[in-house]
Amino acid sequence: MKPTIISILVAVVLIGGAFAFTRKSNDNSPVVANANNVTMVDGKQIVEISAKGGYQPRKSIAKAGVPTIIRFDTNGTFDCSSSVRIPSMNISKSLPQTGTTDIDVGSQEIATLQGTCGMGMYPFEVEFKS
Repeated sequence: MKPTIISILVAVVLIGGAFAFTRKSNDNSPVVANANNVTMVDGKQIVEISAKGGYQPRKSIAKAGVPTIIRFDTNGTFDCSSSVRIPSMNISKSLPQTGTTDIDVGSQEIATLQGTCGMGMYPFEVEFKS
């Protein structure tokens, strides 16, 4: 009888641990912009975004009125984040599995440019401020 009780307790602990480990959290914290991913090169600002399993950072902040290139970096990317869409600009671009791809978005006014992966699962945005 004692080995049966111990077996049941071990099973409950393992199942409970597996449930706690795989449960998604309801993290409603805001997406924090990464201030280090925007640089100026030859009068253009480059917004660097890593594409693999989504986009990092998910939110970038850039200066309005400055010619802008969004540079997507991939490194063994095989998921849907290798296909970028920016609907407001009618841009749809396939990214290489590994490499960099520049998308020239011109000089943007104060606004937020939103994009997604090809399936719409992974969002990203570039907020243009004065």
